[in-house]
Amino acid sequence: MSKTETLSQSNSRPFDYGTTSLFFLVTVGAVTGIPVFAYFYDYTWIDWTMFALLYVISGLGITVGYHRLITHRSFTCHNWVKAALLIAGGWALENSALNWARDHIRHHARTDQEEDPYNAMLGFWYSHCGWLFWKDPHRHGRFAPRLLQDRVVMWQHAFYLPIVISGLALPFAVGFFAHGWVGGISCFLLAGLGRIFFVLNSTFCINSICHVWGQQPHGEFDSSRDSWWVSLLTFGEGYHNYHHRYQSDYRNGPRWYNFDPSKWLIFTLSLFGLASSLRRLSTDEF
Repeated sequence: MSKTETLSQSNSRPFDYGTTSLFFLVTVGAVTGIPVFAYFYDYTWIDWTMFALLYVISGLGITVGYHRLITHRSFTCHNWVKAALLIAGGWALENSALNWARDHIRHHARTDQEEDPYNAMLGFWYSHCGWLFWKDPHRHGRFAPRLLQDRVVMWQHAFYLPIVISGLALPFAVGFFAHGWVGGISCFLLAGLGRIFFVLNSTFCINSICHVWGQQPHGEFDSSRDSWWVSLLTFGEGYHNYHHRYQSDYRNGPRWYNFDPSKWLIFTLSLFGLASSLRRLSTDEF
């Protein structure tokens, strides 16, 4: 199927007004609300600290929890550790772990094809965020029925909305108790909406940039590429060509000097008996 035919088929799908509206609100709130508020009030060290802290927590919730644990089963852990990771991932506003993992499993199974949810063959902006604006007829298909048997995954799916709300309420509460209503609003804008906006777009960079620019040292079997600088934003996820070659490896950056905080966290959890069965699918050194 040609790119033109695939794009035409994609555009024939129903428009997803709900997801598009939510994405629009987050983007407008971050791009306009944050600088406007800064002009009149500015942000405190508490706001910036909460932004950095929640960026790391929610980002690792996606990379370690949603991606390497739930989607690829790169390691195993206790249910309470899994639940903590999925709560953190839920704070990123990237859908429930069930739907996220379904999409990503299909991305690997159908990379660069029509069923690929963020098909890079449809252009940079489509794979970055445009795929969100159209309803996906393949989402509830045959991919990963095992997820439906995972009690923690299904628990997080059922309580996804309260988890998202808690991730926004937390920075507001911290700001409010520190500096009243103005403090609550400032921390909510920066560490809530702003942090979600940046986590979303850092994740999107893996779907877009890492399928357009970068190196392919592990094979040219699809459009995936390694980008070390994207790894700086995504806690190690930028080594995407390696990841497509060895999907279940708990490391995306296999060499010891690769910047991959996600593998460091998983390895650290294993040292304390909180993670086990770490999978290594290549002979590259840690």
